[in-house]
Amino acid sequence: MRELFKGNRAIAIYLVLSNFALYFGFRVWQALFNNFAVAEIGVGPAEIGGIQAVREIPGLLGFAVGFLVLALSETRLMALSIVALGAGIALTGWASTVPTLLLGTLVMSVGFHFFTPANNAVLLMAVDRKQAPKALGQLRSLGAASALLATGVVYLLADRIGYRGLFWGVGGLAALAGLALIPFRFGNDHLPPKRRVRFRKRYWLYYALAFLLGSRRHIFTTFAIFLLVREHGIPVQTTALLFLANSLINTYAYQGIGKLVARLGERWVLSVGFALLIFVFLGYAYIPYLPLLYALFVLDNVIFGTSMANATYLQKIAVSEEELTSNLSLQQTLNHVSAVVVPVLGGTIWTLFGAQAPFLMGVGIVVISLVLVQFMRLPAPSVSAPVATPGLGEG
Repeated sequence: MRELFKGNRAIAIYLVLSNFALYFGFRVWQALFNNFAVAEIGVGPAEIGGIQAVREIPGLLGFAVGFLVLALSETRLMALSIVALGAGIALTGWASTVPTLLLGTLVMSVGFHFFTPANNAVLLMAVDRKQAPKALGQLRSLGAASALLATGVVYLLADRIGYRGLFWGVGGLAALAGLALIPFRFGNDHLPPKRRVRFRKRYWLYYALAFLLGSRRHIFTTFAIFLLVREHGIPVQTTALLFLANSLINTYAYQGIGKLVARLGERWVLSVGFALLIFVFLGYAYIPYLPLLYALFVLDNVIFGTSMANATYLQKIAVSEEELTSNLSLQQTLNHVSAVVVPVLGGTIWTLFGAQAPFLMGVGIVVISLVLVQFMRLPAPSVSAPVATPGLGEG
């Protein structure tokens, strides 16, 4: 990011501001949602699975980002996505039934899921591939820092102004931030002048890992906190503290993961991450000891940072930078194909077979991912790697 500030300060500032606004809003929503849904609306495991499945529907439409940027720039789409996210958070505060909770969740999700591929594409097109893992790690650390502030706000204000007041206030602020970013202008942004929508067989492993990363991630995000709330009765302040710990650690951990990807390569980092995830899922399936469950929750969020290696893997095998946005947006779709089904399936098997079932399903997904990542190979840079954008130096 330091080199990006030197080479294109406008793009760097935009990435910082937009990521802070989006992740602050999303983390407030995330920290409040399960407690709000259980305490205010009385949802059960099957209903929470259905709601989370609906939340992932916009992820299925992620491929549309590749087409939208043919008419809109990635940065304009990012700003509009923040507006949608803020509106959805505010609508969640008005919810009093499951259908109205679904509506707010869906609108929020459109903003979150359309922002991510556009954001990643801007960064990967703006930096050299050698520096991309470090820059991506630093940007994710910024997201963790904004999440740190968000969880602190939840912890301090949830009892004072209530769930609904927080949803309204934070949603309004996020929407205003997005509106303020829409007129943001760039000079010579050093990004490719054209975009192409092209999906290739040579990207098959990238696509497969995107699908599996989504499957395993959404099992944990749907059921881990829900298990802690429903089975162990943790209050919203504890939920906020868990996200606070995640944010504190990830502010530094994601930078370290980016450096590891740059030094050791995508295959090694992903392999270690998947191996550790087996123990995380087994812990949630069989361990009732709350302090250890808290530690595993934080560990999972650190491991989630290794998923950046799949994006940098695409950058290294891509035929052209013009194809990055369309394929990063397709990753969003593949990441959520199973995620629409997995929460419902997980909620159903939870009801039928107990709380261990969805986490054991996660173990199976992680084992398959660990096997597939061993096929990851990089072509010779001179043959097929995209050339760094001129004028940016090393990143």
